[in-house]
Amino acid sequence: MKITAQEEYGLRCLMRLARAPEQSATLQEVAAAEGLSAPYVAKLMGVLRHAGIIDSVRGRSGGYHLAKPTTQIGLGSLLLVLGEPLFDEPSYCERHAGAATNGNCVHHGACSLRALWFTLEQWIRSSLDQVTLADLLQSEGQIAELVRNRLAHAEVPVPTNLIHLTTLSM
Repeated sequence: MKITAQEEYGLRCLMRLARAPEQSATLQEVAAAEGLSAPYVAKLMGVLRHAGIIDSVRGRSGGYHLAKPTTQIGLGSLLLVLGEPLFDEPSYCERHAGAATNGNCVHHGACSLRALWFTLEQWIRSSLDQVTLADLLQSEGQIAELVRNRLAHAEVPVPTNLIHLTTLSM
């Protein structure tokens, strides 16, 4: 799994806002604190505001603040707002069609890979949503243990089109 710059820096900006939930922070304050350019932070804040994760206030004492409590912002959903799905099913078959002459995938009707990627996407997003923005405010030493415990006790929903892998004996 690769984390894009937009996902990484978007998370860092949100964590900056989450550390002072009663205050608003300006673009310049967030940019300076995170070592980013103001235009880049403006882009990230626009994405997060459009998704309803943060609110903005205009004026002299304005700035950005979280629109929801940190405990209600799941990491899986947040990464999806900031980035792209790990697996994008609608165009998968078109992008990986092989050398079919009619435009259909050469594996049409017998593709286990599409189901595998879809199943993993659902599982990873559900798992990541078990971790909240509030959890990310823990110290570095605490976060690894917290996440292990949270995921160990999480009930991740079983996807409807799960692939069952079997081993062959020869």
